[in-house]
Amino acid sequence: QLQLVESGGGLVQAGGSLRLSCAASGSTFDYYDIGWFRQVPGKEPQGVSCISSSYGDTNYVDAVKGRFTISRDNAKNTVYLQMNSLKPEDTGIYYCAGVIYPVCTAAGGTKIDEYADWGRGTQVTVSS
Repeated sequence: QLQLVESGGGLVQAGGSLRLSCAASGSTFDYYDIGWFRQVPGKEPQGVSCISSSYGDTNYVDAVKGRFTISRDNAKNTVYLQMNSLKPEDTGIYYCAGVIYPVCTAAGGTKIDEYADWGRGTQVTVSS
């Protein structure tokens, strides 16, 4: 099992930037695909982005494409989500999740059921 801890959340003004980190431990991080998800009150988490374990394939949902960038540093067992040009609708609890089965490609990999190991989340609030 992969243990994941998110950090970097906070309050930011619309148009600003924030970088989230997902620190992993407990298993072979290099072999895991990692996804970022956002949850708002009363709804299930929605996919935001993912990055593969193999060749760094990435995927973004349309709502964040061009504004968010996912990356990973395997030497640090960490995945990052750089969020630029933030909007109030980006507000929510951000979770990272991992799966050893390869699911993240340029065509997909941001479905919650595709991931097995989840962090506890970090709150992101974007003020207008």
